[in-house]
Order: sequence, then structure tokens, then C-alpha cells
Amino acid sequence: MNMVVIGAGAWGTALAISAAQNSLNLHAVTLWARDAEQAAAMQLHRENIRYLAGSPFPASLAVSSVAISPSLGQLVQHADLVIVATPMAGLRDMLAQIASTRVPVAWLCKGFEAAEDGRLGFLGHEIQSQVAPDLVAGVLSGPSFAQEVAGGQPTALVAASAHESVRHALVTAFHSPNLRVYANDDIVGVEVGGAVKNVLAIATGLCDGLDLGLNARAALITRGLAEMTRLGLALGARAETFMGLSGLGDLVLTATGDLSRNRRVGLLLSQGKTLQQAVTSLGHVAEGVYSARTVVRRAQSLGVEMPISEGVLALLDGRVQPEQAVADLMGRDPVDEVV
Repeated sequence: MNMVVIGAGAWGTALAISAAQNSLNLHAVTLWARDAEQAAAMQLHRENIRYLAGSPFPASLAVSSVAISPSLGQLVQHADLVIVATPMAGLRDMLAQIASTRVPVAWLCKGFEAAEDGRLGFLGHEIQSQVAPDLVAGVLSGPSFAQEVAGGQPTALVAASAHESVRHALVTAFHSPNLRVYANDDIVGVEVGGAVKNVLAIATGLCDGLDLGLNARAALITRGLAEMTRLGLALGARAETFMGLSGLGDLVLTATGDLSRNRRVGLLLSQGKTLQQAVTSLGHVAEGVYSARTVVRRAQSLGVEMPISEGVLALLDGRVQPEQAVADLMGRDPVDEVV
């Protein structure tokens, strides 16, 4: 398989490495970086020092850039699979650039597009339907840290698409002795899970940073899963999806793992850091920061109650302090658990 990975951040790089060294199937993998200087450095050192230091490139992994392949349309012309590894903010533009592609396309970003100018933000599949409706596309998601995938540690992901050809291509590309890929046709549920868990992880980081204990963390994760499921069902997802890898699995990993950038934001806010200080210190994108407003707006437009997400947004906006955000949640009126 000839595969092109567009975007040389940590996650795109990790999956490019994983595919290039897949012992079950031989793949020709090209990792494309927008920054020509970064691409040159990766080619020289055979490593992505900027975003994934310590993970050497296999010999079969090629590096390209805007300086080498200025036209993405030409780059993907002879590919069998195209992976878009940009942050959510760059997905719309990237899909528009490759809209004429006829091979399977999948994106890796998890989140809602930022809500701007009074309009609602969208999930990846909604963006694709607007700017590149003829693409045969889907998403690769699930509980995964880039560093562990690049290091060959056991991981399970989910390939979601309405198109069987996309699901099959993703399984063929990435399924290996260390990486198991499950197929799912509920792309709505998979994307909602991948988006909302980032917001909930900020809340869990806040909980841990305030030293509220493991009981509080368990309660927060469980009630967060209920929020996620309510929004997903309102958007047309299936309930069982949220008990799978892109729901419960990704939520537990992102809410509790020390490598989680979104959890780290919550920890830093609990220490009195400003949002700008927290984001700047990461050096990477924390999608939950940008998705929180959209999650709340989409939920409100559908009449879905999401108090944890609303609390996170109030915290990010500076309308409440960390301790008050927790007090507001604990002070809510009692309801039945299934509500």
C-alpha cells in the first residue's frame, strides 16, 4: 500500500512510523510536513525532534514537504490511502485541497471545529460533507498516546466510516502485532466520543490538581460518559459506541493518563496558571480548549444538558475559579442516575 500522511505532528508521525514498520503488510509511507525546515530536519536526523523525540524513523518512511511537493493534489495522486493528521482547525482547508481525491481518506483529529461568528462548530464528518462531499472518507480514533504507538506498545484503535472501503483500508494499513484496529460504521458516535472526552479530561485534571481524591475522579468520569452519550444520541449516534474504544476507552485514557495534554491543562489551571500560560507550556494543541465552547453550544441547541462541559467552559472563560467550578457541580440538585 502506498500511503501519504499529511501533517507531521506527534500523532501523524507516530502512525506513519507504525505503518512503515508494519510486519504484517509492507507499506510505502510518506510523511508530509507543511514546514519545509521541519521536514529537512526530520530527513537529516530521521526523527521528529520537534514533536516526537526519541522515536527513530524506519528506513522505509519517506519525508516530504511543501518545498518538495507544493501541490497536495499531486502528492496524493498515486496514493492508495491518505491520512490527514492536522489539528481540527486545519481540517477544513486540508480536505478542500484534496477534495478531488478518489482513494480512501481518513483524518486523525478529535474535536469540534471552533464555533465562530455565531455559527455552530462541526465534527470532522460534517466538515467533510460541506467542503468535500465526494470524498470516500472516515476517521481513525480511539485511546492512544503517540509516544506509545511509535514505541510499539500495545494499542487498539477504531476505524469509523460509512464506507466499507475506508474501514478496510485503515485496517489493512495499521493492523499489526502491536496495533489492533476495529471497524465501526457509526462515525457520528466515534467522533462525538473523541471530541467530548477532551473537554472532560480538563475537568478530571482539575479534580486531580485540587487533590479531590479517586472517588471524585471516578464520579467525574462516569457522569462525563453520561454527558457524552446524551449528546451523541441527540446527534444520531448509537449508544453502544460510547461503551467502546472511542467512548469509554478514550475517556479513561485521556482523563487519567499522565501523557494527556487536556488533563494537563486542568492540572495547570488548578495551580493558578492562566489559560494562556497553560496552553503555551504544552507546546502541542490541546483540542479540549478549543472544542469546549462548541460542545456546549451544540448541546444547548439540541436541548442536551451537559453540566461538566459547561463548568469547564466557564473555567476556561475565566468566569469561575477552579474551586468554584467544583462547588457548582457538587451543589447541583439531585437527579436520577439515568438522567
